[in-house]
Formats: sequence, structure tokens, C-alpha cells
Amino acid sequence: MYYVAVQSLRKTVLAYIRKHKLLKAGDRVGIAVSGGADSVALLRLLLELHKGIGVVLSVVHFNHKLRGDASEEDERFVAQLAQEHKLELHCESGHVAAHAEEKHLSLETAARELRYRYFRRLLLEGRLNRIATGHTLDDQAETVLLKIVRGAGTRGLAGIYPQLSVPGSQFSASIVRPLLGVRRKELEAYLLGLGQGWREDQSNRDLRHMRNRVRHGILPRLERYLNPGVREAFAETAEIARAEEEYWQKEVARVLPLIWVRRKLTVSALADLPLALQRRVIRAASESLGLRLDFHHVEEILALASSQPGSAKAIELPNGWMVLRSKGELRFELESGRPIKLDYEYCLSIPGSVEVPETASRFEALLISGNAAKGYNPEDLLDRSLLAGEVKVRNWRPGDRFWPAHTKVPKKIKELLQERHVSGSERKLWPVVVSGTEAVWVRGFQAPARLRSRSDEAVLIREVML
Repeated sequence: MYYVAVQSLRKTVLAYIRKHKLLKAGDRVGIAVSGGADSVALLRLLLELHKGIGVVLSVVHFNHKLRGDASEEDERFVAQLAQEHKLELHCESGHVAAHAEEKHLSLETAARELRYRYFRRLLLEGRLNRIATGHTLDDQAETVLLKIVRGAGTRGLAGIYPQLSVPGSQFSASIVRPLLGVRRKELEAYLLGLGQGWREDQSNRDLRHMRNRVRHGILPRLERYLNPGVREAFAETAEIARAEEEYWQKEVARVLPLIWVRRKLTVSALADLPLALQRRVIRAASESLGLRLDFHHVEEILALASSQPGSAKAIELPNGWMVLRSKGELRFELESGRPIKLDYEYCLSIPGSVEVPETASRFEALLISGNAAKGYNPEDLLDRSLLAGEVKVRNWRPGDRFWPAHTKVPKKIKELLQERHVSGSERKLWPVVVSGTEAVWVRGFQAPARLRSRSDEAVLIREVML
């Protein structure tokens, strides 16, 4: 009976990997192993599946230094596992508590930030091109429930994605989650059947953490009193939401340029759209200005758009922005006299655009496919697969480096600007576009040759003065 269950588990994991195209032959896969049941089960399952898939495995461990001797025991346990199975071990440690205090973060957030920073470095350095984590269906259910409680639309309900691209890497690297379709209890039964031990992290029982209260209290009660399959239901909700988001992103990208021009929305055109699309267009328009709006802000803007003559003509938004209704338009403006920040940062979707008041310009990221690329200078086109779904426009910062095409080595952006005799406030505000932590575009310089488009989808980043 156990053999049948194990065969079923292997098939489930392999089917999920194939469905979401998480791994392919030739991938160098680092398995993120904390020592807990989920990650140890991932290691053992991929050891059984890796020859059939054609991937090379290694082990990745990050010691958070949070639990004293127990953290050191976790590291020794993982190292022994790697040695037993003749796998290379990538290991690093970081002081999470100090990072949390310095950055004013929760311990959970600080731990994830340092851990993923290490993962990205392994991928960007080219030592691996995939890192597999042990997120399970239970983790997905917990994430979706937490998103619902905090107030999320379908973007939030999409939960944990099966694959997370890591921009800036040479080999289209990503973080993958092969166990998102599997329950935690199935993995523990699998390990018990193998006689494989694991490490228990006592902090996972600490009910001061919200996720632990959801895991050990709320979800079990929902299962008992409302729906025995509630975890699967939440996971299915995430699956549906991800597909919905993919559709809506394309629809918004099609509609937005037709009714959103120079910080103005056309009221009549907005009113002709279905309500769901109206909300998304308003959110996308505000995000192009670097604004993240709550639901109530979007509803206030919709109310302003449908207001009768004599009603209020303006509403206030976060960060000093206002929306004014005038002559059939909704106009987004910064409060007069608001000081320009020397440091700025705005999200730039691909495709999409964002206005940057500090530079009095608009930045556009155009997605160019197939034959359309022939109309552009190939040296200006970046490879879509090497960029994040959302990059950022910001002023350059000390330590930033850039490697313009036709130059021998990368240089500090500070030095590049000095060579061009850019000085004063102009230099402080000089814009760059970053993907992850890498500068992929700098005003006045050719894009790095390494990022030049070699696939069917290219990205053109350009600045348009207002």
C-alpha cells in the first residue's frame, strides 16, 4: 500500500513540474533545504526524479542564526544529507535579528529577505539556474487566507506562484516550487515510509506569528466545521486567480493607452468600460505615476468620474497627489509647491509606462515581438527573458555599476557621469532602469551587449520628455 502511495506522490510532483514547465533537461537545480519535513521531502523526491528529468542537483542552505545551537544543528543535518547523497552543498549564514532591527522588519520578513538575497546571488553568479523550494499546498492555502483577511483582489489571491523569474541572470534563472500541489501530511508520511528523519523548528509552533495561528488554529477549524477540503479550495482559488490576472493584464495594456494620456483619463471612455475593467484601468494609471492605491481610493475616483454637476471636483490621494475632474477628464496632479525628492523610485511594468516628476519625463517599456523588431535599432532592444515582469525607474545610487555596449569593462555610474561632465542636481537625479539589482538602462548610454535581444520577444525602454 505504501508503494502505491509513493508512486502516486512521485507522479503528482512530476505532473506538476511538467504542467508548469518548472524544470528541463540540463538545468542545474539547487534544492533549498532548511532541514524541515517539506524541504527534506523535496530533496528525496527530486533525487528519485532527477535522472528522468535530466537535471543536476545540489543542496542550498541558509542559516538564519535565530535559534542558537538549534540553527547550527540544522546546518550540520543538511550538510550530512548532502554528503550522504553525494551532492554539492551551497551554504551561507546571516544575522536575521540584526537585519530585522536595522530595517524595521518582522523576523519572518527579514529571514525571507536575506534567504532570497542569497538565492538570487547564486543564480546571478551562474552557479545554478534553478532553485527549488519546498512550498506546499498548505503554504498556498495559508497565503491565500492571509491575503483575503488583509483585503486583496485577484492579484493578491494568486498567492504563491509556481515559478518566480530572477532578472539579470545570464541563463533565464528562476525559483521554482514543485510541491505546490502536495499536502504537507503526504510529505511527512512519505518520509516516515523511507525512514528519513527531519528537523523540527519549534518557532513554527509559536502562535505569536500570524501564519502559525492560521496553520494550527484557523485552518483546522475551517476544515472541521465548514469544509474538509478547504485547503484544496484555497489552492484552486489561487490557480484561478493567476489565470485571471494574466488575462486582465493583457486587457489593461490594450485599453489604457486609449483613454490615459498625459496624466488624464477620459471620463466618457472610462464609463463605457465594464466596472471590473474601470477599476483596473484606474489602478494601472495610478501605478504609472508610482502610486499604489487601496480599494477605497479607486472607488473615490470612480465616484468622482460619475459625479453630477455641482459635486466635489477633486479628491486627495496618497503622496501628495490629487485627482481633479474638469471638462470630461480626470486629471492627476501633484499638489502645488510639493518639493521634488532627490531620491525617487517608480515601478515600470512590461509593457507599461510611468511618469517621473523628478525628471519631467515619462518612461516607457514597449514589448516588441517577431517581425516588429525589424523597425528598431537592435542595439536598443533588450531580451525579454532577462528582465523582471516589473522593473523600476530610479535615480542612480552610490555603488551602482553599468556596462555600456562597446566598452571593455563595467564602470560605476558615478564615473560614467563624471566623464560626460554631468554635475550638480542634474547628476543626482540622473535616471536609471533596474531589473532586480542590476542597471539595465541608463540615460545617454547604450544598453549592455549581454542583455541584447536574442529571442522572439524584446523590450524597448525609452524616455519621453513631458
